[in-house]
Amino acid sequence: MKKLPYGISNYEELVEDGYYYVDKTKYIEKLENLMEKRIMFLRPRKFGKTLFTSILENYYDIKKADKFDKLYEDTYIGKNPTKLKNSYHILRFNFSGIDTSTEEATMKGFKSKVIVAIKVFVEKYGLDFYINEEDETENILDNLIKAFSIQRAEDKIYVIIDEYDHFANELLGFNTDQFKSLVSKNGKVRKWYEILKEGTESVIDRIFITGVAPITLDSLTSGFNICSDKTTDRNLNEMLGFTEEELIQIMESQNISKEKQKEILPIMKENYDGYKFSLKASEDLYNSNMCLYFLKEYVTYQEIPEQLVDMNIASDYSKIGKMLNLCKGENREDIIEKTVSGEGILTEIIQKFNPSMEFGETELVSMLYYLGYLTITGEKLGRAELKIPNKVMKEIYSAYFLKMIEQQTQITIELKEYNEILEEIALEGKIDKAVEMLQKYLKNLSNRDFQRFDEKYVKLIFYSIAMNLKIYNVKSELEVEREYPDIVLIPKDRSKGYNAIMIEFKYLKKSEENKVEEKQKEAREQIEKYAATEEIKEIEKMNKYTIVVVNDKVYMEKVK
Repeated sequence: MKKLPYGISNYEELVEDGYYYVDKTKYIEKLENLMEKRIMFLRPRKFGKTLFTSILENYYDIKKADKFDKLYEDTYIGKNPTKLKNSYHILRFNFSGIDTSTEEATMKGFKSKVIVAIKVFVEKYGLDFYINEEDETENILDNLIKAFSIQRAEDKIYVIIDEYDHFANELLGFNTDQFKSLVSKNGKVRKWYEILKEGTESVIDRIFITGVAPITLDSLTSGFNICSDKTTDRNLNEMLGFTEEELIQIMESQNISKEKQKEILPIMKENYDGYKFSLKASEDLYNSNMCLYFLKEYVTYQEIPEQLVDMNIASDYSKIGKMLNLCKGENREDIIEKTVSGEGILTEIIQKFNPSMEFGETELVSMLYYLGYLTITGEKLGRAELKIPNKVMKEIYSAYFLKMIEQQTQITIELKEYNEILEEIALEGKIDKAVEMLQKYLKNLSNRDFQRFDEKYVKLIFYSIAMNLKIYNVKSELEVEREYPDIVLIPKDRSKGYNAIMIEFKYLKKSEENKVEEKQKEAREQIEKYAATEEIKEIEKMNKYTIVVVNDKVYMEKVK
């Protein structure tokens, strides 16, 4: 049984140490057959970008020709090699991990990454080249290209740039002035890319650039307008990430039985699936890194992991707040409300971001798509419909939404209070403490907030509170026989005898307070209808509640 390659991003190591590999090498052929030689390809974090750049590096490296059979014998490209295999000198840059605390630190980190990559290149291919580390970063690259042109006039360079936008994303999230300075007309980063472009007129034949978002592209356009963005190309939709068929193949490689696959696949689908990057693509994708984490834990301990997301992955995605904060005012709140409640957002996806412009709704929604917080679920009138792809992303949104409410109300809820809510719900089937928390938020919202209040907003607050109760699956608008109860809390482990909860919400304006009983009756009739469905009847210890909110007052009723 081959080992699972969780955290492995070096293809040569993966093969030599006997790790399982999902064969994506047919995309080497697809990329090579494109009319364009300089490619930009973006995907969210933890989607296998670095491993794929390593696959390209090993395949095209002239120094790895003697290892070709060993590295690719069991792959598509090993059986169908292209004419350009092992024919390039590979110049590879990786711009992740740069300190962005100051502009000076950022440029120092950028220069260091460039120098390290060039040192590796010079040593690997035996070039006679002195690196003057006191020189400007763009001059170091320029001098390398000139030296290569003289010494290896008949050879060509394949430039691979991984995480090209990593430091730019960090800066854009908290220091837009520094970001603009670095990629402006006279900025050092822009000048470096201008030199790279000049190199394509001589010895640089191919370029493959990958990252997360096209943040710097517009800033670099006049200096670097040679890359074709293939992010949304339908033929490359499955180049990174796992299809369901590939995920099943991985499980079979780990000797996970068909019976067990039926048990764990729905969990992985709910939490990690749902990504689509082209309007015309036919397949949804799973986040590959999250799947490998889950399966590593499952194979090691023979049980479903309690934490469904590795903390390293969660910390990457927790940066959503920085991007959302770029969009000011009610646009941001509207987007959060729509997405957490499951509504789709129709938008054109912007392909280039200009940091000098304001971030409005279209820019922000497009950015969330590139970062993996939203994904394509449909198309209307030529525009993409975007929604949250899966439960993991919904949890991250909910946490941010709750922080947003806490800032508005200036209330911080302690972990102790969540534990009290959890104990009361799980052991007694009561929601009194959760309702108290809801009411605490409502009482501290401003009059301005109530002007845009409705049932959906109240439900979102309660939903976000419930998402902190980690032993529960929290379902919003769960479909049961074409009916949609507002919120259902189902224990993840039903064998422990924890209580389940179902709630129907109603909202009235202050002027309509005399209609509370009428709304309670309406909610009660709806929840009784849901409770009569076969799917709900199968859930043991189901406790049913109606909640009617009037401005900042909460009327709770338990339905027998």
